Amino acid sequence: MSETNRSGALGRKAAANGPAADAAPPGVEPRIVRLTVNGEISALTVEPRMTLLDALREKLGLTGTKKACDRGECGACTVHVDGRRILSCMALAAMQEGKRITTIEGLEKDGALHPLQAAFIEHDSFQCGFCTSGQIMSGVAMIEEAKAGWPSAATADVRRSFAIADLSHAEIRERMSGNLCRCACYPNIVDAVAAAAGRR
Repeated sequence: MSETNRSGALGRKAAANGPAADAAPPGVEPRIVRLTVNGEISALTVEPRMTLLDALREKLGLTGTKKACDRGECGACTVHVDGRRILSCMALAAMQEGKRITTIEGLEKDGALHPLQAAFIEHDSFQCGFCTSGQIMSGVAMIEEAKAGWPSAATADVRRSFAIADLSHAEIRERMSGNLCRCACYPNIVDAVAAAAGRR
């Protein structure tokens, strides 16, 4: 694989990598960081304070991850880093080298939607639609957390191992809460996550 990436994302965003995009205060030098996003490596020149969210959107043109509050409050910018869900507006791009980053664009495989993407369509779970990508990314990781036995504030007995069979609607609402307008509590989103987790 080349230093940029197979899709040529760096080439497509050459203008965004220009001097204006990388302008930094005196004494703050731009640096090259190699990010592995959706299985492809890109070498990007970034200002050290650039967030992962801005690098994804402005440098790689991956705009499925939404830019909203910039304070980690809404969840619309949720992506996976090494399989864990994070708020990309609160993470620095320069600190993600060597990690596996997955965005909403990376969930679809060989033309097939991820089961949670399909469930969102089946259950009409889009509400206003703005934070849908963040909800889906959060839901995918949350299901894996439940499968791994992680309890939540809604778990009745944290002394025993949590099982996917314990993933009730109340658990889903708690684990997905805090996103934009608290729309994770929207019943259709809860139904979609439950279906994808095999907890209809």
